[in-house]
Amino acid sequence: MSSRIFIMSFASVYPLYLAKVERKGRTKAELDAVIEWLTGFDDGELQRHLDAETTFEEFFADARLTPHASLITGVVCGVSRASAKNSSKVVSASR
Repeated sequence: MSSRIFIMSFASVYPLYLAKVERKGRTKAELDAVIEWLTGFDDGELQRHLDAETTFEEFFADARLTPHASLITGVVCGVSRASAKNSSKVVSASR
């Protein structure tokens, strides 16, 4: 995986996600619920990844992505989900 996002720690980006959802009137609990829905993690697993500062590659390799992940649209980290070249690698790495 050649994208820089995969070598970044999930914990380093999580505060940015939180700030964004709070600006939009949402809560940390809602953010965590969405991440847990997507990844199959529970609260403890999510917290362990944050504490361990796992990379995005490791984070998604450990995830059990929801079967509905392919229905997600929009832009994540500035990359259109529809055009993401590595999206299939992330999904296959997580299985």
